[in-house]
Amino acid sequence: MGWKGRRADWIALACLHGGVFTRAQWTSFLGCHHEKVGRAVRKLVAQGVAVEEKPPGINGIGRICRIHGRRIYKALGLGDHRRRRITSPAVMMRRLLGLDYVLEHPRLPWLPTEADRVAAFEALGIERRLLPRRVYRGALGGLRRFFPLGLPIALDAERAVFVYAEPGHETATALRSWGAKHGDLWKALWDLGLKIEVVAVARRWKEYGRTSRVLGNWARYPRPSEIDEETRRELARIEQAILGGDVRFLDGYGGLQATLKRAIALEKRARRRAGRGLTERVDTWMTDRLAGARIWWEA
Repeated sequence: MGWKGRRADWIALACLHGGVFTRAQWTSFLGCHHEKVGRAVRKLVAQGVAVEEKPPGINGIGRICRIHGRRIYKALGLGDHRRRRITSPAVMMRRLLGLDYVLEHPRLPWLPTEADRVAAFEALGIERRLLPRRVYRGALGGLRRFFPLGLPIALDAERAVFVYAEPGHETATALRSWGAKHGDLWKALWDLGLKIEVVAVARRWKEYGRTSRVLGNWARYPRPSEIDEETRRELARIEQAILGGDVRFLDGYGGLQATLKRAIALEKRARRRAGRGLTERVDTWMTDRLAGARIWWEA
């Protein structure tokens, strides 16, 4: 289709992370004058693989380009990718915000598609039943989708990064629901020794403050009373054995150092299983490129 180099890279990035973008985002990626991006957008539209429009329900960021050409998605190995469809202003805003965070953090090992995410977590031994999912009812029966919001996720040997995009809701209900649906997966990752990082992307200071408070609660450690009884008993036995010099008991764990490591692991696991302290790091990130956007329900 005549796209090469960094322009082709951008088209691939946009398609993999939602299929929509603004001219400001593309300009930031290329580091060029906005007129060059304008010509590139017009070329996409002329090729019949994209539309640029000011969608109803969103104000403050100008026109939005949506890539819909099947040949582009097929060339990327995505087939007839369902995320090309836009169902509401909130969905479009989530996609733009998710792309904006990926654009700002290009070095993270992103898992852009549902198949990539499922395969990556299954490779770690995590069962599908622990993944967030939604069943869509239709004439042909239920269609199960994992990670249905399609928000960015990055994963490497040490950590997993989960991004939540706040489209402009007036409450934190959606954020809390998203976190609850990921709880089982986060616990499984913690048990494997991976660090969990959760980032919320916001456009306004009101949203920034609200999401920061929610994420801060997720990062707290549990009270001692929240540790399950089985773990508490084992920790007590380890403590008594160390204080009493019970060599036979310590040898059962592989010696003193191994016993101490076991105690530390038990304490960390207890915090995770309590449903709090699951996150190694939480953060709320403010976007500049989309900061002026408003969706109509905010009026």
